[in-house]
Amino acid sequence: MVEYKANGIVLGNCWGGGVGAYDANEMEATNRASLVKHIENGIENSLLDGGMGFQSLIGAIMIIETIDSRIIDGKEFIACDYESEFFGDLSEEQKEALLDLESYR
Repeated sequence: MVEYKANGIVLGNCWGGGVGAYDANEMEATNRASLVKHIENGIENSLLDGGMGFQSLIGAIMIIETIDSRIIDGKEFIACDYESEFFGDLSEEQKEALLDLESYR
């Protein structure tokens, strides 16, 4: 069985001006395409925002975890793979800033 999880940092427009970053809500799905669509929709409708309450979201860096579990001879084996991916309309400077922030998590 394969499942997908994602967590990361969103970048958003603050109320009254300026830009800020905050933890993203964790997302889960049974396939990667569904997870990506869920993340993209979360940016569009600001539901990916983990609580800061931005006026609107610009984008995000998300760490996507692929969890592959199999039962072999009655024993469960789990393999996890991680990759980071940018979502939204981010400039190169914004991507670098999100990468820096993600390295501190």
